[in-house]
Amino acid sequence: MRSVIVTGAGSGIGRAAALQFAAAGDWVVVADVNGDAAMAVVAEIDEAGGKAVAATGDLADRAAAEQVVATAVSTFGGVDVLVNNAGVMDSMSAVADTSDEMWERVLGVNLTAPFLLTRAALPHMLAKERGAIVFTASEAGLRGSASGAAYTASKHGLIGLMRNVAIMYRDKGIRANAIAPGGTRTNISVQADPTTLGPQVVGRYLGNAGRIADADEQAAAIVFLASDAASNINGVVLPVDNGWSAV
Repeated sequence: MRSVIVTGAGSGIGRAAALQFAAAGDWVVVADVNGDAAMAVVAEIDEAGGKAVAATGDLADRAAAEQVVATAVSTFGGVDVLVNNAGVMDSMSAVADTSDEMWERVLGVNLTAPFLLTRAALPHMLAKERGAIVFTASEAGLRGSASGAAYTASKHGLIGLMRNVAIMYRDKGIRANAIAPGGTRTNISVQADPTTLGPQVVGRYLGNAGRIADADEQAAAIVFLASDAASNINGVVLPVDNGWSAV
């Protein structure tokens, strides 16, 4: 059995991934800032005959991120797979309209938290000389026209982090990859002022997004990249976007 950490697993893509990993027989740490949501997913997994434990906290905080990894180690004996999925949106704001608070929060959750979790998990993977890390990036990590300044910067940074991890640790038995979702049905909402520059500009391009995906479709790509079937796939950004990245 593998020990799998999925962040942002209380809902959306993270929940779908946690359920799919558990259905495949993996042990899952369901990590989410919302404790009730995390416990609900653990209950779903338990009822289906799987094995899971909840871990809660703001993962942009180093102590909280390290505690998630410690939970996996103490409960399941290590960390075999880390899914850095948790994320928050911005308000589609252009740089001039982006507040310090929004910038820091979006970068904290979307980029700093995956760094902290990866750093905490790596020693346990290195000890076993194997591991898989999957990052949930975004179409906004591939282009400048899919979101606001903070979210776009965070997802471009996340892809850079993934690629660096892939190269640094590929000779140590560790792989790192990312999915780049297009539009997906989740509970993440965008509070955008349509009269401001950012939403007006981004809105011109969103018609290229195509069909909205289900969370299960994104989760299936995550589970694949973490599997032995992807054993020679490393440093890849896999768009799961119905061809949006090809436009």
